[in-house]
Amino acid sequence: MGRTILVGDVHACRDELDALLAKVAFGEGDRLVLVGDLVVRGPDPRGTLDLLRDVDARSVRGNHEDRLLRYRSAPKENPASEQTLATARVLRKRDWALLESLPLWIDLPEHGVRVLHAGLVPGVPVEQQDPHTLMYVRSLDRNGAPVEKRGRFLWGERYGGPEHIVFGHNARPDPQIHAFATGLDTGCVYGGNLTAMVLADGEKPPSPRDRASVLVSVKARRRYTDK
Repeated sequence: MGRTILVGDVHACRDELDALLAKVAFGEGDRLVLVGDLVVRGPDPRGTLDLLRDVDARSVRGNHEDRLLRYRSAPKENPASEQTLATARVLRKRDWALLESLPLWIDLPEHGVRVLHAGLVPGVPVEQQDPHTLMYVRSLDRNGAPVEKRGRFLWGERYGGPEHIVFGHNARPDPQIHAFATGLDTGCVYGGNLTAMVLADGEKPPSPRDRASVLVSVKARRRYTDK
């Protein structure tokens, strides 16, 4: 087995994904796993999905994939933003099939990792989590209930394992580093960075103090959107 390259929210930034894979020298035997939000807001949705197919990448479903699919299935009941509509107009049949195939989570037991898009409610088995939470949560309120916006506590601060959760969704200037979770969304589409966690065969994510040793980033070429 080669390495596992886990990548944060790409948002159709194909050029930055190319640059990140070049920086980590992605090659034969390596596998690519993404945290969702593959498209919408960025410049090249079709090119991004073509690249992911070319390298046989895996990904979980993000909130933007969820919105696209809900809009496609019932447009009157699920009105879409202009950015979502712009992406929906250019997606091909094979692109929709790829989005429909995305699971809510991916387990990588050899790394002790579970990949989700947004997060979860600590203490609830993943099979019992509300799918909406897995794709949209950012925080917890004082009672531990999931909150979509930035709230009282980051969910990762209260999560105690045992799986190490690798996630995206909550864009921040730097990766979120928690004892049992790592957030890889560093705002590429907003002019920030595209970030990856690079794990050798069988390697577990290091402790928070040493987590930076397995994180690699590339700078966005420009700011593609303000929202």
